[in-house]
Amino acid sequence: MTARILTTHAGSLPKGKALTALHIARNRGEAVSDAEMDAASTAGVQRAIAKQIESGVDVINDGEAGREGFFTYVQHRMTGFGGRAQRPMMRDLTMYPSFLEMLRRGAAAQDQVTLLAAPEAIGAIAYREAGAIVADMARLGAALAPFEGHYAGSFVTAPSPGIIAAAMANRHYPDMASYVNAVATALAVEYRAITAAGHVLQIDAPDLAMERHTLFADKPLGDFLDFARVVVAAINTALGDIPRAQVRLHVCWGNYNGPHECDVALGDIWPEIAKAQVGGHVLSLGNPRHEHEVALFRQGILPKDAALVAGVIDTTSNYVEHEEVVANRLMRAIEAVGDPARVMAGTDCGFETSAGFVTIPDDVVWAKLRALSAGARLASARVYG
Repeated sequence: MTARILTTHAGSLPKGKALTALHIARNRGEAVSDAEMDAASTAGVQRAIAKQIESGVDVINDGEAGREGFFTYVQHRMTGFGGRAQRPMMRDLTMYPSFLEMLRRGAAAQDQVTLLAAPEAIGAIAYREAGAIVADMARLGAALAPFEGHYAGSFVTAPSPGIIAAAMANRHYPDMASYVNAVATALAVEYRAITAAGHVLQIDAPDLAMERHTLFADKPLGDFLDFARVVVAAINTALGDIPRAQVRLHVCWGNYNGPHECDVALGDIWPEIAKAQVGGHVLSLGNPRHEHEVALFRQGILPKDAALVAGVIDTTSNYVEHEEVVANRLMRAIEAVGDPARVMAGTDCGFETSAGFVTIPDDVVWAKLRALSAGARLASARVYG
């Protein structure tokens, strides 16, 4: 097989109107039967698989079709969550009142599951039983079966304990570390089920960057780095003996269209991120705020047994990247890392991280993924001939 740069993405994909409506209804407490949700989720996974393969993506997933939000879905699988909390607003949004007002008008016009008013921890957190995640794996396996030989690999996302602890406020545990570790113990059930089913586990950890300008916006950088250390240590404990090669970590500064002027620099947080026992790092490197940070990898900071999944597609802009732009971004990543075999082409973040939260419409998403594949082919030709 000819050597080439593989393509993937960061997880969430368009859910479609019918499935989105069911997720929103259930999130509001309306009656939605398990059978109806299962049938719609199965159809959503099947569509996501087919569209990814059609778009030329190599390492694919279920599109997070069966989840209302990339982390809030755990309220249905774990004990201890209830009520609603008001999450702190991202600092960069509060700096620009007119921009924030524009966003609020847009949100009011959109029917969606909000990630800013998630349930709180009001009791002991524990995974109820593994039935839900086992069902997810069975659904994905069945959807992948007809396409055997048409994709290079598969992955499944699960949240970092830090994003749950940061966004689902603590009303039960004595301190943040206790809460993070309790959530990590519960999440270990999903981590093990995903890898046992033969998929790569992607841990979604926007908390390791975004919380600097959210939960820790008014605190010193050192306080945030202390939080990051707790989270990474909890992740490593939860992973146990899962092989590093079967885990990748996604870190980003928030998948929202905003100024991002308060984003912490990648160089400031990398020493903590690099301690994660993972074989791949999925990073936002395709947007105007962080594209330049790929140069950091010239310093040899990528662990020797790890790969870089370079975000080369901006998931907050409706510009469809030119394939030359994608190829050029990949070439810079390869030059920085020093080995094309350790670089994959990816997206900065997901596309519908909660049901109905849509910045980029369905057809543009698939156009962006086609551009990702086309750009990876160009870069592969330049590197491998």
